Amino acid sequence: MEGDIISENGRIYSSGGANSLWNLLLYLLEKYAGRDLAIQAAKFFAIDLDRKSQSPFTIFTGQKRHNDQDILMIQQYIENNYALKTTIDELAGMTSTSRRSLERRFKNATNNTVVAYLQRVRIEAAKSILELSRKNVNEVMYEVGYSDVKAFRDVFKKITGLTPIEYRSKYASRN
Repeated sequence: MEGDIISENGRIYSSGGANSLWNLLLYLLEKYAGRDLAIQAAKFFAIDLDRKSQSPFTIFTGQKRHNDQDILMIQQYIENNYALKTTIDELAGMTSTSRRSLERRFKNATNNTVVAYLQRVRIEAAKSILELSRKNVNEVMYEVGYSDVKAFRDVFKKITGLTPIEYRSKYASRN
């Protein structure tokens, strides 16, 4: 699965990310020597034993390696105006295409739906604000274009694997 730290295919094991080797070692230790020993090793080396995903570390930059100029324009618009309540019909109007055509072209060009792309842009902005400011979660939520706390929290957790508060406690600047 995308973002997984450890891949296993038969007797072949792999880990993603430079420090994911530690997660692979703990995984193998747990698999072949038992959970108790794996927990002891995790504590000794101060490693998060049950981290299964690299999602919190993902930095979304948009998929722009395509040649659809209209879609590039829409991506740029979304990235510059993510906090606005823009509808897909309004975005389609910017390219003089139908909603259905825009959605199809956007998905073909970026591998994301328009809504998923907007969510990822908004959550990337929220991550940055949580890391660099002391704004509370509601302020961050409004600043990036959400007005429903549950929706914001659910999308944030789906994309990062953490709640906004958990994310801030792990990655916020201590200054």
